[in-house]
Amino acid sequence: MTTLDEFLDFVSRELGLDVTTHDADRHVDELPGWDSMFLLTLVTTLEQQAGRRVLLADALQASTLRDVHKLAVDA
Repeated sequence: MTTLDEFLDFVSRELGLDVTTHDADRHVDELPGWDSMFLLTLVTTLEQQAGRRVLLADALQASTLRDVHKLAVDA
């Protein structure tokens, strides 16, 4: 999962949120159905998928899915 599209497909599949590239730059609070527990779930599943740590403190600073994607691929 290196591209943004792959990441968004992962988010859709793992969290059950219907997100597209148009949603990548929206603030996560603006995403339909998003709640704070989704971030924790996303970080956990990303770590399992990538086999490396994604720091929760960094993820809490991320305001968009594009920001979280960057953390995931740069981790």
